[in-house]
Amino acid sequence: MRPCGRTLAGARRLLRRGTVALDEDKKTKLRQIAEQVRDLRESPLFEYRQENEYRPVVGEGDPDARILLVGEAPGAEEAKAGRPFVGRAGDVLDELLEGIGLRRDQVYITSVLKDRPPGNRDPRAAEIRAYRPFLSEQISVIQPEVIATLGRFALKVILDELKMPQRGEGLSDLHGRALEADYGRVVVVPLYHPAAVFYNPDLQGTLEKDFQTLARFV
Repeated sequence: MRPCGRTLAGARRLLRRGTVALDEDKKTKLRQIAEQVRDLRESPLFEYRQENEYRPVVGEGDPDARILLVGEAPGAEEAKAGRPFVGRAGDVLDELLEGIGLRRDQVYITSVLKDRPPGNRDPRAAEIRAYRPFLSEQISVIQPEVIATLGRFALKVILDELKMPQRGEGLSDLHGRALEADYGRVVVVPLYHPAAVFYNPDLQGTLEKDFQTLARFV
């Protein structure tokens, strides 16, 4: 009979191999999503991306993250870098995450739109329809325990996507709450967009308090 210690060590190695294989499978699927977005010529924003030499911003972070952050759309700095939340709003987001003991590489960050709309205007219905299937697929691949929505558009799309009873309710009423959904027992935490503090500094305290709701799932 093999020593028990070796048996346990072998079991741990097998478990680790399974975890690594699962992570690689998720990374592969997320790369495939990114390639599909990159080649999405039928997108209403594809020509605008090409004209301005922007890059699609599909998402980044831990493919096996417990927490998925969903913003509304990339801004100019994000579209130039091809990464989410790299501007001033990204600095605020990083500080908020640090406040609950998280780094951005421990979560996954994406947005409803994967391309920048002109002038950072609000997403349009046709644009949301074009990119929503990719967000749905990202949720399916990552299988987060928590989806934190950043801003009202992200909240509306996620509540609709998960067919939650709070559909139709506003961010001002739902922010900071942990809303349970049937989809894979996921929890939705509505949050103000980090950029909101630039227009209303009083929201800084609200955001910090609301992020404490996420701390329960760290």
